[in-house]
Amino acid sequence: MSAHAPHGGVSVVVCVYTEDRWEDILAAVSSVRAQSLPALETLLVVDHNPALLERLGKEFKESEDVRVLANAGPRGLSAGRNTGIALSRGGIIAFLDDDAVAERDWLRHFAAGYDDPLVMAVGGRTEPVWASGRRPAWFPEEFDWVVGCTYRGLPRGKVRVRNVLGGNASFRRSAFDAAGGFATGIGRDGDKRPLGCEETELCIRLSRARPDAVLLIDDRAVIHHRVPAGRERFAYFRTRAYAEGLSKALVTRSVGADKGLESERRYATRVLPAGVARGVRDFVLARPGGAGRAGAIVVGVLTTAGGYALGSLRARRSGATFSVVGIGAAEGGGGPS
Repeated sequence: MSAHAPHGGVSVVVCVYTEDRWEDILAAVSSVRAQSLPALETLLVVDHNPALLERLGKEFKESEDVRVLANAGPRGLSAGRNTGIALSRGGIIAFLDDDAVAERDWLRHFAAGYDDPLVMAVGGRTEPVWASGRRPAWFPEEFDWVVGCTYRGLPRGKVRVRNVLGGNASFRRSAFDAAGGFATGIGRDGDKRPLGCEETELCIRLSRARPDAVLLIDDRAVIHHRVPAGRERFAYFRTRAYAEGLSKALVTRSVGADKGLESERRYATRVLPAGVARGVRDFVLARPGGAGRAGAIVVGVLTTAGGYALGSLRARRSGATFSVVGIGAAEGGGGPS
C-alpha cells in the first residue's frame, strides 16, 4: 500500500472526559501523530467537562492536525463518538481510547482492509499495560475484555467477525449512513456503572442494514491500553462482568438474542470451559494462579449471567433505554441531523 491516505483519508476520534488522564491523552495524540500512514486529523471530543475542554483547546491551539470539540449530545461515550463522526472529514473514522497508545502501523493496517469495497469496519488487537507491571496471577486471559483488551478466544490474524471492539476500531463513513450512529443508553458514562457493548449493537445493526457488509479484525493493528491499579482488583472484575451482563441484555433487546448472543454462546461453551480446565491443570502442576484463574472464570460467568438476567427483566418492564441517531453529512464531513 502507498503512504498516501486512502479512501478520503482517516480521521481519528479520541473521546476524553477527565483531566486525571491528561498525560494519557497527550500520549494517545502523540501515537497518532507518529503513524506511518498519517491521519487526516485527530478529533478530541470532550464529554461535558468545560475545564478539560479549555485546557485541551489551549494545548492544541496552534495545531492544524488536532481539533478539540465538545460532545454535542448527552453525556457518555456513544454521544461523544457520534459528535466525532459528524464533524470528521475522513472517509474512514478510527477510534482510539484516551488511555491507549497505537503502534506505528496501526492506521496502515486499518486502511489496507478498506481496499475491499464491502469492508465496512476493521478492528485491531488491544494489549493490556498493567499498572503493577505484570498480569495478576489470578486474572484469566479469557476475561481481558473486562479491562478493554483483546481476550483469549478471539480469532487470530485477519478474519471476519460479528463485531469489532470500540476502543480500537475503524469504520467506513458510509457505515454510519447505512446504520446510524452509536446507540446512547448502552455505553459508558464516566459517572455511572461501566456499561459497554455499544459497538456490538452498532455492528449487528450495520450487518442488518447492509447484509453484504464485511467486518474484520486485523490483529496487526495493535494498541497498548493502560490498566490502572484499581482495575487489577477482583472487585472491579466482578463489577465489570455484572455490567457486561446488563449491557448484553440491552443489546439483545435491540437486535434480538440470536445475533446479540451468537459469539457469546461459542465463548461460553468452548473457550471458557477450556480456560477452567487450564486453570485446574496449572493448579495440579503447582503453577501460580491456576486455581484463582479457574475460580475467576466461574465467578465471571455467573456474575455476567446474573447481570444479563436482571437486565433482561428490567428491559422488559421498562422498555428499551437506548436510542439511535442518524449521522448527518454536511460540508466537510457532517453535522448532527
